[in-house]
Amino acid sequence: MPMLKGLFRTCHPLPSLAITAMFAALIVQAAPHGVGPGAAIPAVLLGELSIGWSNDYFDAERDRLAGRRDKPVAAGAISRRTVLKAGLGALAASLALAFSINTAVGTVNAVQVTAGWFYNAGLKSTPLSGVAYAVGFGLIPEFATSTTPGVAEARPSVLIAAVLLGVGGHFANALPDLEADRIAGVKGLPNVLAERFGAPMVRATALVLLVGASAFLALAGSPWLWLAFAGTAGLAWWGLGGAGRRPFHAALAIAGVDVVVLVFGGVPLA
Repeated sequence: MPMLKGLFRTCHPLPSLAITAMFAALIVQAAPHGVGPGAAIPAVLLGELSIGWSNDYFDAERDRLAGRRDKPVAAGAISRRTVLKAGLGALAASLALAFSINTAVGTVNAVQVTAGWFYNAGLKSTPLSGVAYAVGFGLIPEFATSTTPGVAEARPSVLIAAVLLGVGGHFANALPDLEADRIAGVKGLPNVLAERFGAPMVRATALVLLVGASAFLALAGSPWLWLAFAGTAGLAWWGLGGAGRRPFHAALAIAGVDVVVLVFGGVPLA
């Protein structure tokens, strides 16, 4: 029982389920019938779980040195080896399910999950950190459309929107921790920009990327989606005009609008 509890906590269940739900909504839109949703959704969930386990595996020593008693591996509640085995097992099962649908789904899934593993393995501490987000989020529409019987390709405007949303989310996520990351010596892409051009540049970049995602979603969908774009532009203006946590809250709100539009806004994926 303690081992199962430790595995549950180290898989990062809430983010894994949230991302899987987003995938699932798009998969069902793209391919409401057939084997696609039945195998693709579990494949996504297993891939996300594997990324969660890999995160705690790679961060185990750092968490231990930081005294992170909330982390099961660092606290000794579960071994690092067990977490690695769980991650590799989930990865293998995810790939098997994805490739059982077709080669395109399997390939996209492999690229996305590999990006997540590489991010956890050290990419997050380099200026290439944004690449993992661009790949992981940018290929979500392609994964969904690949599950269709005809293996459709996602619209370029939707792919660009997904990339901007992913990288913009990466920058937004870094906003509250820029100073702490500077002290800790973190060298992710947002941190490098903050060091060279100051925190306002990171705030502006996050907001511009996320509003850009709104614009490309509007290009792919109905004219009514331009109202959503106008709303996100207003939020960005409000965020840029303030200090403290206002830019962060604005970025979160814009990202939320973008996700809702992508998933529920009737945006044609293919």
